[in-house]
Amino acid sequence: MSEGPGFVLLYVLIVLVLLGAIAGSVVVSRRRSGRGGVEAPERPPEGAQIGEAASPVVDAPPAPAVEAPPVAAPPEAPAPEPEDLAPPRPLRERLGRARSSFGQALVRVFKRETLNDADWEEVEALLLQADVGVAATARIVDDLRARSRDVAPEQLLGVLRQELLQIIGDTDRSLRTADGVTIWLVTGVNGTGKTTTIGKLALRERLKGSRVILAAADTFRAAADTQLERWAERAGAEVIKQVPGADPAAVAFDGVKAAKARGADLLIIDTAGRLHTKRNLMEELSKIRRVIEREAGPPTEVLLVLDATTGQNGIAQARAFAEAAEVTGIVLTKLDGTAKGGIVIAVQQELGIPVKLVGVGEGPEDLEPFDPAAFVDALVG
Repeated sequence: MSEGPGFVLLYVLIVLVLLGAIAGSVVVSRRRSGRGGVEAPERPPEGAQIGEAASPVVDAPPAPAVEAPPVAAPPEAPAPEPEDLAPPRPLRERLGRARSSFGQALVRVFKRETLNDADWEEVEALLLQADVGVAATARIVDDLRARSRDVAPEQLLGVLRQELLQIIGDTDRSLRTADGVTIWLVTGVNGTGKTTTIGKLALRERLKGSRVILAAADTFRAAADTQLERWAERAGAEVIKQVPGADPAAVAFDGVKAAKARGADLLIIDTAGRLHTKRNLMEELSKIRRVIEREAGPPTEVLLVLDATTGQNGIAQARAFAEAAEVTGIVLTKLDGTAKGGIVIAVQQELGIPVKLVGVGEGPEDLEPFDPAAFVDALVG
């Protein structure tokens, strides 16, 4: 059956009525909830009767401000305590290899009733093998031969002892300190035990009560700063460092500034272990020294670490470093592991630089002040 116009009109009216009802319910809902931009009626205060005016709300006066107590700055963390050192063993025991190869051989020669030219050539060879050096060997043999005319051969060991002590000399071998910050610049070829020597020095000075800072200016050797930090932990010292490959002179500069600011007693600067044959690298060492001089004056000590097992090569190293950094003292390491203890005499005879410390073992306690009389007695006694 076809739909007439009246039926369509009725259908439209029904749809409009339904839409109006839906819209009206939405408006009522929004008014009740206060959303949609239409404010909800205010609810009366709790306890008020409907139709009564709500009591005005009076703001309470603000509470007086209470100042918080000042927060004290955290105390500076104390430096860790250094390790204790074991009692040192006598130097005579530590130089067993040198004694057996040098002193005992000389004893056999000087026990003979008379000495001929072949015997004196043997004495000369023993001195050279012990790295006493050509100049010192010639001087010693000439003096011994002259004295042999007046004394028996068995007395020549005493003459040799006196001769060695005279060459070594009685110069002051103590490490110098300054009124303000003491600065020790430590140099040497890689492998001589330079960084280990610095760690042992730091431990020894910390046990004396000094505040010690180490500057890791050896920025090119892999893990050099890590090795220095490990020693610093053992010694209870502080470390100043930069990123690997940084300018060593900049690290030395930072070290000087930190030592002054923190009231340190001693700053020890670990420099790159440069080959003495590389001129530009030696110039870098000179630059470090100039930076120190500009900021704090000349270093209190410039210590050159030499490996006693290198023999006469150590003399060439000492000569080059002395020109670049004005070395004031020698630290002779690995003296217990060599038969060439005569390097002490050669350094003193040819360079005039005093040996101030000797390394005679791997432990922290095995770095000792050099005692000429004890050394000579251990070598030839």
